[in-house]
Amino acid sequence: MSKRLVVALSGGVGGAKLALGLSRILPADDLLVVANTGDDFEHLGLNISPDIDTLTYALAGLDNPATGWGRRDETWSFMDSIGALGGEDWFRLGDRDLALHVERTRRLRSGQTLSEVTADICRRLGIGARVVPMSDDRVRTRVRSETGWIDFQDYFVRQQCRPVVHALTFDGVTLARPHDDIMAALRSGDVRAVIVCPSNPFISVEPILAIPGIREAIAGSGAPVVAVSPIIGGQAVKGPTAKMMRELGLEASAAGVAARYGDLLDGYIIDHADADGVAAIGARVTIANTLMTSLEDREMLARVTLGAADALASRR
Repeated sequence: MSKRLVVALSGGVGGAKLALGLSRILPADDLLVVANTGDDFEHLGLNISPDIDTLTYALAGLDNPATGWGRRDETWSFMDSIGALGGEDWFRLGDRDLALHVERTRRLRSGQTLSEVTADICRRLGIGARVVPMSDDRVRTRVRSETGWIDFQDYFVRQQCRPVVHALTFDGVTLARPHDDIMAALRSGDVRAVIVCPSNPFISVEPILAIPGIREAIAGSGAPVVAVSPIIGGQAVKGPTAKMMRELGLEASAAGVAARYGDLLDGYIIDHADADGVAAIGARVTIANTLMTSLEDREMLARVTLGAADALASRR
């Protein structure tokens, strides 16, 4: 009997696009999306989980295609009022989006875990695939710049990624426990593929891999690990990936991302624009259209990625 379970590691926008593609070509029970929570923070007294929310809105068909984050058909009365009162309005929370943060915060304060809240919200929004936080324990990504350590959202949103990045750390990660569903899946013997979505390797994927036990469980799963490059033609599709790579002394290229992942990968999906760099990549390379501008693009890339994983599995 063939293996069926696909485990996808995802950050925000790029990861959510591929996760949506996977959700449309796989039975709901066959997809487990592991969400980065290193971006989570507290703002205006609310618990914000940006990557979980981006995944949730994308999978529910509620995402904002113009911004890539937040909900579509949004209004901004709350933020306008906060700004008029002199409050912190640098992190924009739309009126519809605000409801999710208020409800999540209420439930967390009542004793529910982040994964329990996430599962129930996904169910209420009609999402079949499982979206699981990498951990229910607190992990916070921080960036070291010329002026010292900065909380990630301060760097990413308030300062618009302008500071030069010298180092990254994931506060709390050494004490964090991977979510039980992740470990159970990876140890089940039923994993068809582990997919590393086209998310920023430093701030979206590496916090997941830094949780004690997850790398080892991926390696022990026996499943092929296939990543999709977040870089096309030397540029990130969205976000600061290429800028961060250059500042950290790495080559800002699809090959540079593959080198960062190292022996984690068995397969790697790159765009046609990066075909000249195949020789520099250790993993087995598949060349495809990796720019996901339409729903069809998302589904196509999901099929290509799973096809590459299945081809790798057949050679084992």
